[in-house]
Amino acid sequence: MAPILSAHRISRSFGPVEVLSDISFGLEPGEVHAVIGENGAGKSTLMRILSGHLQPSKGALEFRGEPVRFSGPVEAERRGIVLVHQEILLAEDLTVSENLFLGRELRRFGLTDKQAMRESTRAALARLGARIPPDAQVRGLSIAERQFVQIARALLVPHQVVIFDEPTAVLTPIEAEALFTTIRRLKADGIAVLYISHRLAEVKAIAERVTVLRDGQLVATRDASSLEPVEMARLMVGRDLSKLYPDKPAAGSRDMVLSVTGASVPGFVHNASFELHRGEILGFGGLVGAGRTELLEGLVGLRSFRGEVILEGREVRFRNAGEALASGVAYLTEDRKGKGLLLQQDLRVNLTLAALERFTRGPLIDAAAEDRALDGALRNFDIRARRRNMLAGQLSGGNQQKLLLAKMMLVEPRIIIIDEPTRGVDIGTREQIYQFIARLAAQGRSIIVISSEMPELIGLCDRVLVMRNGRITGEVPGEDLSEDAIVFLATGVHEDKAAAIAAGVA
Repeated sequence: MAPILSAHRISRSFGPVEVLSDISFGLEPGEVHAVIGENGAGKSTLMRILSGHLQPSKGALEFRGEPVRFSGPVEAERRGIVLVHQEILLAEDLTVSENLFLGRELRRFGLTDKQAMRESTRAALARLGARIPPDAQVRGLSIAERQFVQIARALLVPHQVVIFDEPTAVLTPIEAEALFTTIRRLKADGIAVLYISHRLAEVKAIAERVTVLRDGQLVATRDASSLEPVEMARLMVGRDLSKLYPDKPAAGSRDMVLSVTGASVPGFVHNASFELHRGEILGFGGLVGAGRTELLEGLVGLRSFRGEVILEGREVRFRNAGEALASGVAYLTEDRKGKGLLLQQDLRVNLTLAALERFTRGPLIDAAAEDRALDGALRNFDIRARRRNMLAGQLSGGNQQKLLLAKMMLVEPRIIIIDEPTRGVDIGTREQIYQFIARLAAQGRSIIVISSEMPELIGLCDRVLVMRNGRITGEVPGEDLSEDAIVFLATGVHEDKAAAIAAGVA
């Protein structure tokens, strides 16, 4: 079958740095074609070229067999090529329906037809398996809900090629399956789908072909049926990654360092209680909207919070994240780009900001001390930056996450809360982050990991607490950790079965 969209010897440079070199491949109608590679391999740059957001420095594109050069994304969309961005690009102060139809509002008798837009929005989100009110303000949505809105907006455009850049990075496997249903429907309709993901198991499940990039170069294009995730990982990073998670130490008696009793976050969390022990990695699982992030944000003073918190034997109440940090509790947000880092500032500024008092002498900042700290962070956290003075926003997603870790560790916290530690991070960098976390626990620090990825919770954590509808529904101890155990608690399947049994008995 003739490709609908082809790249011929595409290269792209930013100044003297070449990030793509001599890339050729074709995308066929009705095909799901995955592109994989480490952070910084050039995947997103290639997608931006194919969708008209960037021009290639060398090479050419063909659409339906004809040479094409897009003047911008609007022209690409007119041809039927749409990109679902990795970044959330929505207007936070507008409603969901206003975002879906921004710039393409439906009109009736010359006036904006808000009712028609609400109905179309509801239908578009329902097709994705998302129940998000059309009149909800985007500012109040979770990261995953915003992703569903962004996908729905892209699919409203008449399309022949749909490019998904890390669409499931913020979704749990259950929510991702709803998206896969949509992708299979697109495929059945003859739509070509180009799919970027770091979740190699889902690549294996959804794609017909897989193209691997490494350091901006094409490594291979293979049939997905001939590749297992372990082989995909080896092609991506050039080394064996068959053992992704570090060994867990034998569980022993550990002192309790944190006790939370009767915690409530208005509108999100109800009567949650848990304990955290020294040197423990405690996981929080659950579906999007279960209240995991809101509970921990409330604990560190980022949301209104009620309940008793005992930290190392004394009762505390944090009014803001600064007070929590001063008490040795660090929170690493899931939204590293929006809340965790200053993307328009350089690495040194980002690294030292949370611990700035360590780098001041009177009214002046000790730039030499900051430089030494940056040297240590680049080395100890393997932050791969082309230049020391580059902006944080110019780093790949994995290196941004490592910078965020290095930043928070400068304050030497005793408790570290990490929300989605490897969201949008390639498998090689994931291995490094897991090793960092395990090393912190081995040093006696206590870790809380919020994750939407069940393999991550199972492979990394000593035990997992599962939330549903704002409540902690149960605990899965280390010896019983399995996807089934987490899913049953996260979805309420166990409750439904118990109710059915009770009804049958009655």
